[in-house]
Amino acid sequence: MENIVLDTNCLIPSIKRDSIYFPIWEGFMRNKYCLCFTDEILNEYEEIIALRTGSPEVAQNIIRAILNRTNTKHIKVYFRFGLIEADPDDNKFVDCAIKANAKYIVSEDHHFDVLKTIDFPSVNVIGINDFLQELQSLA
Repeated sequence: MENIVLDTNCLIPSIKRDSIYFPIWEGFMRNKYCLCFTDEILNEYEEIIALRTGSPEVAQNIIRAILNRTNTKHIKVYFRFGLIEADPDDNKFVDCAIKANAKYIVSEDHHFDVLKTIDFPSVNVIGINDFLQELQSLA
């Protein structure tokens, strides 16, 4: 099972049952990948889900589901690489991916494109459609 880091912009559409990206959440619930996160990432997930759904309860339920799964890794980051200068807030995903030895970060954020120009530490990023396609090929 591969370690991955999901950017918030990819988690949000995956939790909606009527979304074409719902199979990403289903894949998580069926142990098809290991979701790696830090406290900072969880806090962002909860904040944005509550904002987008208008329901702190929905956000708390999603966070609880993540925390109660066996296919997660709660990562403690002790070193900050600071690889993304355009939006330093995105570095929490990068640092988590490096520490977790994640196969990649799934993101639609173009600030992550800078990672393609950095040899070390190597961090792979794929878009949500590519990740969805990869998950569907595992079925």
